Amino acid sequence: MKKLTHEQISSRRLSVDAIPPSARLPVIGLLDNVRSLYNVGSIFRTSDGALIQKLILTGFTPPPPRREIEKTALGATKSVPWEYCSNPADALLALKAEGFQICCLEQTDRSFSYTQLSRSHFPLCLAVGNEINGVSPAVLSVCDLSVEIPMFGTKHSLNVAVAYGIVLFELSRLWRGNFPT
Repeated sequence: MKKLTHEQISSRRLSVDAIPPSARLPVIGLLDNVRSLYNVGSIFRTSDGALIQKLILTGFTPPPPRREIEKTALGATKSVPWEYCSNPADALLALKAEGFQICCLEQTDRSFSYTQLSRSHFPLCLAVGNEINGVSPAVLSVCDLSVEIPMFGTKHSLNVAVAYGIVLFELSRLWRGNFPT
């Protein structure tokens, strides 16, 4: 085994202009009052890695351009389509009208493990919430389903950007299949 060089890795990647819309995962991420600029940047970078359709930043989620977002996004604010909407419920209702299922990543009385999602849930909007309070009641009231990540230690949740990445890449695996051998 030999580690690939930066040049070898870069040669495998598409340019932003070369990404066909059909290659994008039929997932839209929605950030509901995510306060940390570094979490926002990390979510942009993860969204680029999974090649999602779009990110929607809502509430007091800080939008680019911001130095702190770029520090973790590493340019993904240019490769991931995004928009800002002050009211998350409005954005979610518009997505529902387009046929998206609205799924929040939150512990609720009806949540189930993210590993139980299936291709029947696409197209899907994955909503994540504030680092302290989680998904807001306004967002929860619009959601069709709620998934959670089972926790086995003393903490009840993961960092929002980490949790988003886990679920997003499960959605990518479901849609695209396993990594080609």
